[in-house]
Amino acid sequence: MRLLGMEECGAMDTLVAMDLSFSQVRALFVLAQFGEPVAIHEVAGPLGLSVAAAGRNVDQLVHQDLVVRREDPKDRRIKRISLSEAGRILVAGYIETKRGELRTFAARLPDSDRTQLFESLKSILAGDALRAHCQENT
Repeated sequence: MRLLGMEECGAMDTLVAMDLSFSQVRALFVLAQFGEPVAIHEVAGPLGLSVAAAGRNVDQLVHQDLVVRREDPKDRRIKRISLSEAGRILVAGYIETKRGELRTFAARLPDSDRTQLFESLKSILAGDALRAHCQENT
């Protein structure tokens, strides 16, 4: 938990400054995982929200220009949502901040510990365990 929480205040500053709720932030990251326009009901499940609650969160994100909502070209009753350019930049910026924090942490380790950590994680990251977890949550 100490590693995950490292410098979290700095990484969260942009999200907090935008006055986003936790559910809205989660919606942005779920949409980033999908990577393509999806129906609102497809986002509601991974968020653990009803379709109505997910729709309200999406409405606010659309209003803040972080999400784009368009009609499905095949079925006009379905609205497809995806990250806007501003939404992609926000999510990518947060992820890059977290990467930088992990790099800083690794740089502070003695060489032998850093090598041991890398060797320990290499097979885990190359395997399907993380991918399976992500797919279970989408």
